[in-house]
Amino acid sequence: MIINNVRLVLEQEVVAGSLEIRDGRIASFSDSVSQLPGALDGENAFLLPGLVELHTDNLDKFFTPRPKVDWPVHSAMSSHDALMVSSGITTVLDAIGVGDVRDGGHRLDNLTKMIDAIQDSNRKGINRADHHLHLRCELPHNTTLPLFEALMNTPELSLVSLMDHSPGQRQYASLEMYRTYYQGKYQLSDEQMDQFEREQLALAAEFSTPNRNAISSLCRSRGIPLASHDDATAAHVAESHDVGSAIAEFPTTLEAARASRECGMQVLMGAPNIVRGGSHSGNVAAAQLASHGLLDILSSDYYPASLLDAVFRLVADERNTLTLPQAAALVTRNPAQAIGLHDRGRIAEGLRADLVLAHTDHGHSHIRHVWSQGKLVF
Repeated sequence: MIINNVRLVLEQEVVAGSLEIRDGRIASFSDSVSQLPGALDGENAFLLPGLVELHTDNLDKFFTPRPKVDWPVHSAMSSHDALMVSSGITTVLDAIGVGDVRDGGHRLDNLTKMIDAIQDSNRKGINRADHHLHLRCELPHNTTLPLFEALMNTPELSLVSLMDHSPGQRQYASLEMYRTYYQGKYQLSDEQMDQFEREQLALAAEFSTPNRNAISSLCRSRGIPLASHDDATAAHVAESHDVGSAIAEFPTTLEAARASRECGMQVLMGAPNIVRGGSHSGNVAAAQLASHGLLDILSSDYYPASLLDAVFRLVADERNTLTLPQAAALVTRNPAQAIGLHDRGRIAEGLRADLVLAHTDHGHSHIRHVWSQGKLVF
């Protein structure tokens, strides 16, 4: 098939022309309009590579749409997959938490259900997006290492991140922000919150360092890409680099982002941070890192539609000098290459025909169509 009359977002430029798909791959593209009958008229919209999402916990929301509500597995997976492709995401790493089970085992039950759902739907070929697994390992817990060891040979596993959400450091350097978040999440009284905080500090002191060292060693021996999480200082970054992290997820300060780049780590920030104009936790703004040339990858995190929206917002932001190809690379080429998926993320002959047709009429980005391996999925 031929997608005609589009603005092709290539690696270095945007070119008006057309693109041909054959056997699920990009067969060719041209800077001219095709005259062949039956070509799809793109109506001068932008044609981008399919978006690549490295860190979203969106799947969990469909399995537990409300507290104490378990949704049927097939329906949850199908609905999540539909939201991914409707957001332009054709490759997604579903991020699932390991460790830190505070709700009577509910999240632990969901962990197995979600991984089984990813594997089963992949095996049956019913997903529209290409689903992989990202294990988010909460280090300050005794359950984390045994759970990881049980899951580390899962074929879909494409990324592991090492997290420490204990109070007084990283994302929660502000104890006020920490207390506000967890008291709201678990409906804790002040007295209960004091006890919870003491317990988390004790767990971190006992388990964070040995778990970090053990899990990172297992990842290195298996060639699994490793990411840090919420690094705030140069010392945090050095620790992450020493254990082999290649991606710095959500550094909370300019200092940490700069140190990560100097160590050769790719800096990943949240697209919602761009859309909202800053971090909901009061940390460094992603747009600020972009203005310093310190932004490599964007993740939709908790809001899938933010990924494409953030691309066009960055281009429109007068504080930055990013071109559309450069901004698009943050959600296509860069995340794909960071985890070794070299068959996608660019418009180039022979690569997967994962494509997004979008326009910016009326001042907002809107997705018209999405193709996954040449199949129209939205």
